[in-house]
Amino acid sequence: GSLMIFTIASKELKTLFASPLAWVVLTLTQIVTGYGFLKRLDDFMQIQPQLLRLPSPPGVTELVAAPTFATVAGVLLFAVPVLAMRLVSEERRNQTMVLLTSAPVSITEIVLGKFFGILLILLFIIVLALLMPLSLAGATRLDYGMLLSLTAGLALLAASFAAVSLYVSCLTVHPTAAAIGAFSTLLAMAFMGDAAGDGLRARGWHLPAALAQVLSPFKNFQPFGSGLIDTYAIACSLLLTCASLVLAIRRLDAIRLTG
Repeated sequence: GSLMIFTIASKELKTLFASPLAWVVLTLTQIVTGYGFLKRLDDFMQIQPQLLRLPSPPGVTELVAAPTFATVAGVLLFAVPVLAMRLVSEERRNQTMVLLTSAPVSITEIVLGKFFGILLILLFIIVLALLMPLSLAGATRLDYGMLLSLTAGLALLAASFAAVSLYVSCLTVHPTAAAIGAFSTLLAMAFMGDAAGDGLRARGWHLPAALAQVLSPFKNFQPFGSGLIDTYAIACSLLLTCASLVLAIRRLDAIRLTG
């Protein structure tokens, strides 16, 4: 089973890297992240003399790395739907999904293979973002605990974005519709998740408010952004990722049955 998942994941990677789209997305992601990083670094250098007067001044990790990772989180909101849009919709449009589903491969293996294929690209983007602050290791003191927490938070965010986008790709045969649908869904989660949680909490409905956090990927990223490994945020991210993958599997199962 795991070998099949790996085979499908590597096929997805090859397909993505064979298209100019993935390269355009990767390039734009790097440009935006790199610019954000250098701008933050420049600002930090300018205020460093004032910071030195403080008893325990914030370092490069808090003032440069954390905002850079927050930038990547925002960029992923645009990048993931574009990278994931063709995962299933194009296979269905080209009728290759029929070949894939009639092969001796389970729907679960297909979905997980496609999910891990896109997740590997997203982890590559995250590693490139991590290398930026690490490049300063020789010149300044870095908070490695916080860098680890930022990386973990971003990986969980990327996984939930990928799973949601994969599910949306199962709902249509048009890749563009899949991209717009996934982006709209993630954007709604970004705005409504916070508001829904706060609104429910204000009414004293603490359990629904806690459950609303499952649907707020950015809210689950926040604690990691300040260096906290929040187990509830991890659980919420994993729950959203798993629920989306289960929905995708059920959706493709239904398609397989109806043809």
